[in-house]
Amino acid sequence: MTLWEIILLILAATAVFASAVYGIQTRQVMARLERMLDDAIHGQFRESQYDETHLSRLEAKFGQFLSASSLSRERIETDRKNLTETIGDISHQTKTPIANMVLYTQLLLEQDLSPDALELAVQIGAQGEKLDSLIQSLVKTSRLETGVITPTPVSSDIGTLFGELERGYTPAAQAKGVTLCFPEKPSLFAAFDPKWTAEAVGNIIHNAIKYTSSGGSVTVSCQSYELFCRINVTDTGIGIPEEEQARIFQRFYRGSQVRQEDGVGVGLYLSRQIITAQGGYIKVQSTSGKGSIFSVFLPT
Repeated sequence: MTLWEIILLILAATAVFASAVYGIQTRQVMARLERMLDDAIHGQFRESQYDETHLSRLEAKFGQFLSASSLSRERIETDRKNLTETIGDISHQTKTPIANMVLYTQLLLEQDLSPDALELAVQIGAQGEKLDSLIQSLVKTSRLETGVITPTPVSSDIGTLFGELERGYTPAAQAKGVTLCFPEKPSLFAAFDPKWTAEAVGNIIHNAIKYTSSGGSVTVSCQSYELFCRINVTDTGIGIPEEEQARIFQRFYRGSQVRQEDGVGVGLYLSRQIITAQGGYIKVQSTSGKGSIFSVFLPT
């Protein structure tokens, strides 16, 4: 064997040895990183080594990041809790004054008032009801967001839901001169919380009636798919401009065409929160001036 052959053999052996050592070290590093991530997922992360290696420095920085994230999460939860308590306090403190305002307004309306005074009394009553609706919506929204109240989906009958919605919203539709139509009471079942889903779909029907002119119609129908049940609320109202459709589910958002109407912009936001919490979702199709179709998808 020549000298060059010996040198090449030594180099080859060294390369194999180095590759083996590198493979072992790589597996050790990956195993340590995996343990770090597992501990972080379970909230048990602690620095295990204190030296000047790159991995140890990475571990230290990872620990600092998790600590900062935990502190930030705690602050967010504290803020949410404080906000929920504040809204609850506001609701409690204003409940009686608002009820008295509405009662006194009703008593005033029973009196022989001048036309100007009668108009003012009607406005006071309307604003009192609007304030009460706003506070109740804020309370529901904050409790949903913080998990104080959680919708509990169970196998429920869509036909029963439709019957409740028809009874609840037909008087408002008739008063507005709008036809509220439920073509059928389907014998379909989906997974939803009956009380909260009635509120979510009811908010959509309420808006459809509000923004449909007298002589128009609102139709509530249902379609069944393999994974979802789809509830459609179709109206012949003012429609929603395309550029606003992505924002109508934001809290307090009021479209450019409806800002002069009564409302606080919480209904659709609350509806989406309720449906999303149950594993469903809401879609909208609309053309300005030609009505809208709101589709609520509930898991079957």
